[in-house]
Amino acid sequence: MDAYTMYHSEIPAFLLDLLDTPPVRRLREVGMNCGCEYTAFPRFRGLAPYSRYDHSLGVALIVWHFTGDPAQAAAGLLHDIATPVFAHVVDFMRGDYLRQEATEEGTEALIAASPALQAALRRHGLTTAQVCDYHRYPIADNDTPRLSADRLEYTLGNAINFGLCSRETAQRLYAELLVDPAGEELAFHSEEAATAFADLALQCSKIYVSDEDRYAMQMLSELLRGAVARGVLDESDLTATEPAVIAKLIADPVSAARWQHYRAYARMLRAETHEAAGEWRRISAKKRHIDPLILGRGRVSACVPAFRQELAAFLTGSQDVWLCGKTADDFSRF
Repeated sequence: MDAYTMYHSEIPAFLLDLLDTPPVRRLREVGMNCGCEYTAFPRFRGLAPYSRYDHSLGVALIVWHFTGDPAQAAAGLLHDIATPVFAHVVDFMRGDYLRQEATEEGTEALIAASPALQAALRRHGLTTAQVCDYHRYPIADNDTPRLSADRLEYTLGNAINFGLCSRETAQRLYAELLVDPAGEELAFHSEEAATAFADLALQCSKIYVSDEDRYAMQMLSELLRGAVARGVLDESDLTATEPAVIAKLIADPVSAARWQHYRAYARMLRAETHEAAGEWRRISAKKRHIDPLILGRGRVSACVPAFRQELAAFLTGSQDVWLCGKTADDFSRF
C-alpha cells in the first residue's frame, strides 16, 4: 500500500533520512501477515505485498499528520525495527501467543547499535531516548480498545488488502479523524464513520484469529523451531529477512519438504475432540480489537447496540477447538 499518498501529502526530510538506513530497509522483506501469505489458504493466497516497512512508514506519516512532532513520528517509524521474520510467528515460537509482544524486545538496543540510525537522528536533533519507545506517545500507540496510529494503519492497510473496503473508502474514513481533546487517542467526527471503521476493524480482528491464521502461525513456528534445533537456522537468522530465511530452509532437504508442505495448506478441518491421525493442534491467540471514540458521544459500543453485541460475541468466543490443515491433494483423495 502506498502510505505516501494515503496518510500525508509528503514524506518530511527527517523521515526520508531514517528510512534510508539498514534497520528500516530490512523491513521491506518482513511481511505484515505473519507468514500466512505463503500458504494456499484462499483468504491469504494472492494478497498484494504489504510489508512492515509499508506499515511503519504509514504509522509515522499518521503520527506526523496529527501531531507535527518529529520525535513522535520517528518513534512511530522505528517501532517495528526489531520485528523478526514472519513477525508474530516468533512470538508463537517463544510461547507468547496471547500477548504477542516478545517481538518488540530489542528496539532500543538496535537503535543504539546502528551507526546509520544514530547519524540520522543526530542530523535532526533527535536522540535514542526520544524515539525508542512509541508507547510513550498515545497518538502513536495506546491501550486497547482505543485507536492509535499503529492500529489505524494496520486496520486500513489490511482492510484494503483483504478486499474488505476500497482505498477510496479508507481515505474517506481517514478524513473523518482528529485527535480527541484529551490528546489520548484518535477519534471520529461522526457516528457513521466511526461505526463503519469499527465494523472493518472487527472483520480484520476475526481474520487475525481465524482457524487458518492461528494454524498457519503455529505450524510455521514449529517449522522454524525445528530448523533452529537442527542447525539449519541460527537464532540470528530470525532478525534477517524472509527471503534469506526461506533460502536456508529450501537448501536443507528436511526443511525444504516441511516448507513446501506448509505452503500447500489450503483447507482446514475442525473437531471438538483430538483425532490421532493428522497434524491436529489446539491453538489460542490474541484477540485484537478496536472500539473507536465518537467525538462528544463515547465509544461505538456505547452508541451502536448491534456493534456492541457483535464485539462481545467475538471477545467471548471460544478458541477451544482442534484444527488440522490439509492440502489440495489431501482433499482430492476424500
